[in-house]
Amino acid sequence: MKLRCAVIEDFQSVATTVVDWSPVTDDVEIVTFTEHLATVDEAATALDGFDIVVTLRERAPFPAELFARLPRLRLLVASGMRNSVIDFDAARRHGVEVCGTASSSTPPVELTWALLLGLARGIVPEATALRTGGPWQSTLGADLHGRTLGLLGLGKIGARVARVGLAFGMDVVAWSRNLTKERTDEVGVTLAASKDELLAGSDFVSVHLALGERTRGLIGAAELARMRPTAYLVNTSRAAIVDTDALLAALDAGTIAGAATDVFDVEPLPADDPVRSTPRLLATPHLGYVSRANYETYYGQAVEDIRAFLDGRPVRRLG
Repeated sequence: MKLRCAVIEDFQSVATTVVDWSPVTDDVEIVTFTEHLATVDEAATALDGFDIVVTLRERAPFPAELFARLPRLRLLVASGMRNSVIDFDAARRHGVEVCGTASSSTPPVELTWALLLGLARGIVPEATALRTGGPWQSTLGADLHGRTLGLLGLGKIGARVARVGLAFGMDVVAWSRNLTKERTDEVGVTLAASKDELLAGSDFVSVHLALGERTRGLIGAAELARMRPTAYLVNTSRAAIVDTDALLAALDAGTIAGAATDVFDVEPLPADDPVRSTPRLLATPHLGYVSRANYETYYGQAVEDIRAFLDGRPVRRLG
């Protein structure tokens, strides 16, 4: 009898078509779920009777309670090699192997620039006006050349964002608690003396930090108040780094020129969430990692993980 594999959170209905699953289909029945499993009860009901689950990034939490309610589960494959919503101790207690995949930093870098440019040039309101009979030109674009780009974080993604900024002729500065001058010199940018200095002196601020106790709520009302009224904030990292209520209040009050975000405290975003109607906010539904090449990697390596597990030689183990 075949094992059963659930591929969840397949919003685009592409999981079984972007890669070849034939290496495992003689042994495994693949079932895809396109709707979000919002609660433990929904997930436990939907996934009951499955031996394998493949999940994308951190869309669906796997707390201890869920593992306890899925006694047949033996393999959980999560895209990427880090995951903050899986209880790895619980997985071990319930005999569930957890494996990951590679993940490219290219898509979030490119989306960061799509959002930043969209903000700077008013792409969405101008394109909407053109298609709906609105005014011919209503915004005044913000220039990039000669302006200052402030990066909170200069890791793999932040450094690549920095190099694009330099190519635009921007002055790029960076800050994080452990950032060194050696690192900023290596990338070719300036080390800001402090977070406050970076916020006060930047025309565009982009967040590229990992979420942790020291970065949770790093940008709140006080920090937003230090930004220039002509400045823009972009967050493609983690929602909890920026205080959402403070950001929406700043946008409502017009104390910053605008913001863009690809990440939210609750995902998918509820239909009545104020994020959907706040002015001067460009928001996308967590598209940072959503690209064909990344999906080919995620699902291609998920197939490899399943095959290796079936052969008794698990690879890319997490936790």
